[in-house]
Parts: sequence; structure tokens; C-alpha cells
Amino acid sequence: MESNGDDTARILAELESLKSAKTDIDNRIRALEAQLRDLNLQKPAVSNNGSCYSGGSAVDSALAHGLSPDMIYRYSRHLLLSSFGVQAQSKLVKSSILVVGAGGLGAPALMYLAASGVGRLGIVDHDVVELNNMHRQVIHTEAFIGQPKVKSAAAACRSINSSIQVAEHQEALRTSNAIDIMSQYDIIVDATDNAPSRYMISDCCVVLGKPLVSGAALGLEGQLTVYNYNGGPCYRCLFPTPPPATACQRCSDNGVLGVVPGIVGCLQALEAIKIASDVGEPLSGRMLLLDALSARVRIAPLKLNLLPNDSRISCSEFNEKVTKGEPFVLIDVRPVHHFKIVSLPNAMNIPLPSLEGRLPEISSALKEEDHCRGNKNPESTVGLYVMCRRGNDSQRAVQLLQRMGFPFAKDIVGGLEGWAREVDANLPTY
Repeated sequence: MESNGDDTARILAELESLKSAKTDIDNRIRALEAQLRDLNLQKPAVSNNGSCYSGGSAVDSALAHGLSPDMIYRYSRHLLLSSFGVQAQSKLVKSSILVVGAGGLGAPALMYLAASGVGRLGIVDHDVVELNNMHRQVIHTEAFIGQPKVKSAAAACRSINSSIQVAEHQEALRTSNAIDIMSQYDIIVDATDNAPSRYMISDCCVVLGKPLVSGAALGLEGQLTVYNYNGGPCYRCLFPTPPPATACQRCSDNGVLGVVPGIVGCLQALEAIKIASDVGEPLSGRMLLLDALSARVRIAPLKLNLLPNDSRISCSEFNEKVTKGEPFVLIDVRPVHHFKIVSLPNAMNIPLPSLEGRLPEISSALKEEDHCRGNKNPESTVGLYVMCRRGNDSQRAVQLLQRMGFPFAKDIVGGLEGWAREVDANLPTY
């Protein structure tokens, strides 16, 4: 029988042999990797037109747009869309979106946002999963009953897409923490079901300059819109004063067909993706209304009433002033690409988001108009009028102008669409 000393010596010798073999294998692997890198650098690549060039490897080219090979494969059906493609997906991967509420609206919104590849997805909720949530809050399973909704929703999102970051905020969103939490994200999705939360979330988005995707569902009806996007209206623009508590309805009191918030939540995910990836036309200034019972969906322009009557003028009244030759400066606050589609003669295009920084141009235009007309007091004789597409952004612009030293500025009611109805039926609308 071998002694303990012999056993020890044998084991140590075997260990040294294994270490030596492992070192040889590691060295061999490194050598092969180096050879592979050299081959990739030397191998001609084929361009789109079939010619060869000696640029970097295919993987290096893919990484230039921020998408790894795994991402390209995972999101390949997005990349194949000519209206979405690599650029939009790359923006989506770099974006961050916060969903407030992991209930009936938040459940489908979170699932599709996770699946789509949002870089960082935040979830805020203080509630726990209950059995009577199951018919509409499809992100949760029976195994999570009694556990925090945030924990359940986060687990589901990670199981859908392990490559994204999921941040859990297991707390109620309050005035004391809302700014701190919401400031960490690019886009906010309001999936709550009560008026006080909606006002608070919208107010915080206005302060932070964040776009807000807002949805609601009750009974067999739903609605969806985007607030505070590129100078668009906010929640208070439509509803300046919160309604009394007795007028507010909730699913827990009045019921809801489970699939209805599911539809609205999916549409919220869609709008958030459009904003994050900078594609399409988000529902800013418009509201989608769903009547599930009759299977009707309609889009209604949001009618704002932000100004007193003496700060507004109808399209017909403005046309009369133009016809009479009265001096005026007309500001069109639509985006540049909208202005290029169609505009009124002599209009200045100053998009709403850049209006405050371009006030000197407006002052100069008023003085020039006064000089051309031979007037001496532009504030009393030269009119300052503001127009947009439908008459919502122009009201916000007039509010700003009046605060910044142009108290005589007036909104043209109805915008270009109003002009087409009241003045010139041949004016192109879009």
C-alpha cells in the first residue's frame, strides 16, 4: 500500500500536469483567436453592389449602428421594415421608458415594450397581484397572487427579453418622489386609473419636458392620446380643473371587459415606441376613442380653449383684414416639414418649440412691416397673428407671446383646417 506521502506526491504531479495542459490549451485558443482576427481583417468584404473591399468584418460593421449580432437576429422583423429599420431600432435600444401602473393598461404595454427592445424599462406600482386582476392584467400569473405587481411584472419582462434593463420602483408615485423617478426616463406612459395621478403625472411631465403617453379604459370604452410632445397640449390644457371625486369612475366600481384595457395598453406601447424611435406621427393633439361594443375607432382632434375671446380671431375675420390691406405679421408654428407641405402667403415659419428663442425675429418683422406701411406705432397698427394646423399649438404660442411682451398677439381659430373650411376650399389639407 502506498504511503500518504506517495499519494500526496502523485496528486501534486497530476495537478501540475493538468495545469500545464490547461496552459497549453489556453495558449492555443488565444493563438487561434488571433489568427481568426487576422483573417477577418484580410478577408475582402462584399459591398451592396457586389464589389469587394478590404474593410472591417461583418460584425464590426454591425456594431457601428449599436446593434449586436444577437440584437440583429432578435429584432430582425423590425429591421426588415423599410419605415422602421436599423436606425429606429438603434434609437429604441438607447431609449428609456417608465410605465406608471402595472395593471390592465400597464400589463400589455410593458410586455410589448420589453419585447420591442427598449433599452431601459421602468415600472412603478405599489399594489399586489389579486385574483380579480387575472382577467385583464395578463402580465401576472396565479403564482404571483399576493406578491407585489412590480416584482411580478419585472419577472415577466425579463423572461420575455433578458437583454434589456428592468428597473423596479415598488412604491406609490407621489408628489414627493415623482420628479425624482420620472426624471430618469425619456418617455412616460400613464397606465393609472385615477384623476389625481393623471394630473400629477402630467404636471411633472410639463416641468421635466417629457412626452406622456396617456391611456384610459372603463367598461367597454377606451381612449388614448399623447401629451406634452414637441410643444403639444398637456392634460391640463384639456381639463384645467380636476373633477370632483364623486365624478370619477374606476374599474373597481364600474367594471371593465378585460380585453379593452389590453387593446389600449398595446396602443400605448405603440405610441411610446413611435416617440422613442422617432417614426410616424404620434397622437399629439388628437385622441383615439374606442367603442369596443360597436367595434368603432375614431380619431378626434383635441379642441383646446386656452385663450379669452379677445385674443382670438376667426379665419374669416383675418381674411377680411388681409383683403383690406391692414398690416400684419403671420407666424406659423407648425414643424418645418409641415410648413413645406402647405402654408399661407407671407407666413413666417417659427416652430412652437423654438418660438421663445426667436422672439427678436418677430420684433424685427413687426418693425419692418411698420416701416413698409409707413406706420409709426407697430403695436397699435400692425397685427400679430399665429396659426397652426388645427388651432391648438397656436393658442399655446399666443400664451407665450403675450407673456413675453406681445400682448396684442392673436390666435387664428381652427388653423389651416379652419382656413380650408371658411375661406379657401382649394387649400390642401393633410
